[in-house]
Amino acid sequence: MTPIAELVATAMNSIKEMVDVNTIVGEPVETSDGTVIIPISRVSFGFGAGGTEFSSKAKTAEGDSNFGGGTGGGVSINPMGFLVVCGGSVQFLPIGTSGPDKLTDYIPVAIEKMTEFIKKKKEEKEE
Repeated sequence: MTPIAELVATAMNSIKEMVDVNTIVGEPVETSDGTVIIPISRVSFGFGAGGTEFSSKAKTAEGDSNFGGGTGGGVSINPMGFLVVCGGSVQFLPIGTSGPDKLTDYIPVAIEKMTEFIKKKKEEKEE
């Protein structure tokens, strides 16, 4: 394996150890009334690598040719909310959202309320 390939493999293995499925979808917690709460997070990561192998005839003390290189990476984990499973329904409860993001969170609730309102009006009209 070339020195550059070793750098990349080491960095990718380190990222793999930091991020697994339990980082994104956390361990479920069951409350005394049977409600299950599952934390959900957004995970983003970036990675970069570079290097060179000098083609001169110079040798190091160990007999290898010269090499220069480096790697870098970063991971960002942001909690997004919780999946709440209660009875037969599942609901996503977001945390830390604002502005337009918050509006999109309420669209399903608004649609449900409008559907209930229309259904109720139809029932009243039929009576």
